[in-house]
Parts: sequence; structure tokens; C-alpha cells
Amino acid sequence: MHAGFGFLSQLTGRYRSLVVDALLALGYAGAGLLLGQERPPAGWQSMDGLGAVLTVLVGLALLARRIAPVGVFATSSALWIVFIACGYWPVINSMPPLLGLYTVAATRSLRTSLVCAVVVTGTWVYAGLGNAANSSMPTVFAQAILFPAVVFVVGRGSGRLAERNRQFAELTFQLRRQQEENARQALTEERVRIARELHDVVAHHMSVISLQAGVASYVFPTNPALSRQALDTIADASREALEEMRRMLALLRVGREGPPEGRVEPDAADDALEDGGANAPAPGLDLLDPLLARVRGAGVQATLQVVGSPTPLPQGMALCVYRVIQEALTNVLKHAGPTRADVTIRYETRSIEVCVIDEGRGNLPPDTTVTPGHGLIGMTERAKIYGGTVTAGPRALGGFEVRLVLPAPTTSDRPAGHPAPGHGDVPCR
Repeated sequence: MHAGFGFLSQLTGRYRSLVVDALLALGYAGAGLLLGQERPPAGWQSMDGLGAVLTVLVGLALLARRIAPVGVFATSSALWIVFIACGYWPVINSMPPLLGLYTVAATRSLRTSLVCAVVVTGTWVYAGLGNAANSSMPTVFAQAILFPAVVFVVGRGSGRLAERNRQFAELTFQLRRQQEENARQALTEERVRIARELHDVVAHHMSVISLQAGVASYVFPTNPALSRQALDTIADASREALEEMRRMLALLRVGREGPPEGRVEPDAADDALEDGGANAPAPGLDLLDPLLARVRGAGVQATLQVVGSPTPLPQGMALCVYRVIQEALTNVLKHAGPTRADVTIRYETRSIEVCVIDEGRGNLPPDTTVTPGHGLIGMTERAKIYGGTVTAGPRALGGFEVRLVLPAPTTSDRPAGHPAPGHGDVPCR
């Protein structure tokens, strides 16, 4: 993809350069023909048909100045010398060789550029000597040195600037590729982490199924009602386990990235909100209060508000909500410093909305573009698994906001007896 865009950009640049050179060639030829119609200074003859042909050829030589700068300079200079030798006014065709010198100075080595500058100086002196009776030789020598010197210096500076721009463009391209590679690596790490957690969710359901199956088998002869209840639990748990497994497989099928080669070590803010080791059970909404307690212990005034009737969520969706809140609060500790953070969970008929806002330091304008980091990538991936969205960015009143919207679970998806946090009546601001 990048190679295609690079080739197209290069082709467009070449076409634009060809158009510019064609306009320059026609412009110089036309200007030379118009200037040749004027009465020349004393000692020079008026331009006739031969002079017009030479003028057109000198101008048209500029068509290839980017392709063969040295050849174009040599051609235009040779035609200029012939033009002077025929007795025509040298000023008429002086600009194309100077432009050729500029191109050579900008694109070729210092030695080649100096040789071309000496050729222009020598030609200028030759023209002055050819009409010495009507020329001021000190003026001729001054022009012969000053004009090529200025063109030479400007050309060399332009060449160095073009080379720096090329290097900057290459570095920018490499940086963009590195950022994309880092984003893919982060995405892979987050997907593997999410898959592990979903695996734990599925394993939990399978343990429930195994336990309830044993209970049903044991009490079936003596307590059919309890056995039927166990079978209902098995049906619910298996359905939810299959759904979580489907989401996990869909997550792992996205892209062909392999497992990450290494993980970035967590910093102090990550450690402050860590909820257990690799073998700890997958957290849910019942662990929000301990999470907020750890945030308060780190110096942030954190509050939790729940709006609406709390709906028991499937374990995977509850894990998604918990991880988004955890990551948002981690970012508060990392970037906002001592501040206030409000977590709001809104239960609506068709959706569940989670909003985490902080007062921050007030140093980000509301229209600031947020670059997706590892945390935002992970939150987005988790939300996509359940058909939800995550938005994050500065608030108009200052601070930062992270908003998660998930579709409400259907009746068949809702587990029985899942604990829900306490609730109040303050909406997400």
C-alpha cells in the first residue's frame, strides 16, 4: 500500500516538474525573441532569423534540465557562445545558462558546479571582450563574477534543503511504519490478553456445568425439582460459554498476528490498579468498589454512580466494563495527577453506558486529536467484541472523558444472581 502511494506520488511529482520545465523553456524562448526585437546596444547587431533560431534552441534546451543538468548546461552554454560569436546581444540568452548553472549546483557535486560557474564567468568575459570598445570592462568583470556566484550559492543551498527534505520525508515514512508496527503489536498483545480472559470465563462456565451436572445426576432419583434447576443452570451456562467462545474465536481470527514476543512492563499506575496475578479469576462489576478504593489510595478522589436499574451482565460483558473503567482510571493516574474522577454506569432499555471523567489539569483543548495508545486500543477491541463503541477525548469544561456504550444483553444472555453495584441518580456529565 505504501509502495503504491509512493510510486503515485513520485509519478505525479515528475509530471508536475515536466510541466514547469516546459513552461520555463517556452517562457525563456518567448522572452528572448521579444527582447531581440528591441534595438541592441552599440556594438551588437540586431537579431535576425539565425539569432531567433539560436534563441529558441537555447530556451528549449531547458526541457531536460532535471533529467541531464550538466548536458543541458553544456548545450545552452555552447549555443550562447555561438550566439555571442555571431555578434548578437549576449543578454538576450544569458538566463538559460544561469538557470542551468542553478540546476547543476543544486543537484551535482561541488566540483562540477564550480566548473560550470567558471564556464559562465568565462563566457561573460568573452562577451565583454568581444565588444570592448563599447563596454566597461570593470563592470563586465564584476557581473561575470557576481551573477554566477549568486546563482551558485543559491543553487547549493537549494540542493542542501532538498536533500534535508528528502531525508525528513524518509524518516517520517519510517516513523509512520514504526508507529503502525507498534500499533499492530499492541493490538496483538491486547487480543491475546482478552482471549486469555475470555478463556477464563469459558473455563468458569464449564466448571459450573460440570458441577451442576454432578448435582443433577446425584439428586435426580430423590429431588427432581432440584435436578431440573441444575439442568436449567447447565443450559444457561453452556449457552453463555458458547457465546463467549464464539467471541473469542472471532477475536483471534482478526488478522494473522502471532503471539507477542514480549510485553511492556507495567508502570506504577498499572501496579496500583492491578487486580490479581495471571491466575486470578476474571474480575467483574463486584470488584469495582475495591478498584475505586485503590484509586483513592493513589490520590484521586474517585466516585461511582449507577443510573437506572442495574441489569445482571454476562461475565464476559461485565469483564469488558470493568477493564474499560480500570484502564480509564489508570490513565487518570498516569496523566492527570491528583484530581477528581467520576465513574457513571447508566442502564437503559437498549444499551449500557459507562462514562469516566476527570477534571485533569485543563491543558488540552476540546478539539485535540487523541492518538490511540495501547490502553485505548485495548478498550476499543473489548467493546467491539460485544458490538459496542469507545470514545475518548478532552472535555469542553476541562479534563478528559472516556465513554463506553454496549448493547444491553438479551434476556437469554443475562445470568441469574449476578451481583450489581449500588446505584444513585446522577447522570453521566
